Amino acid sequence: MIQNKHNPKSNDDLTQEATAAGKLVPQVLLAEDDDEMRRMLAQALSAAGYEVIQCRHGMDFLKRLESFIISKDTLDFEIIISDILMPGLTGLEILEDLHDCKGFPPMILITAFGDENIHRKAKRLGAAAMFDKPFEVDDLLSKVREIVPPYTA
Repeated sequence: MIQNKHNPKSNDDLTQEATAAGKLVPQVLLAEDDDEMRRMLAQALSAAGYEVIQCRHGMDFLKRLESFIISKDTLDFEIIISDILMPGLTGLEILEDLHDCKGFPPMILITAFGDENIHRKAKRLGAAAMFDKPFEVDDLLSKVREIVPPYTA
């Protein structure tokens, strides 16, 4: 049984909640400004059993989080994957501002500009993982499955 510090529920609990909410698959919020990378990751995640909500840039990402930020509404997705550097707002800024908020899901960061300082900061802020581009998509999918396994019927 896999649990995480952000949502200490078992896979069975998550499956029952998702079924009760009418969700058939876990949802991933994917924020990536590179169109080709975003499409490729969305396709891989979908094929692996996840519903993917895509954000093209930082402001789109912020809009998806707006009701959570303003009124602490429950988020519709179980995990976030975000590029660190995007126009408008960065994934690292989102993590820095929201990582301690109750109900904020685990977040995986990806970047083409990673260095030791960025990795340390991401870890200190509670990133579930960080991947430097280029990375193996299978490695990312393995980490996503470890954190939020696909629902089983």
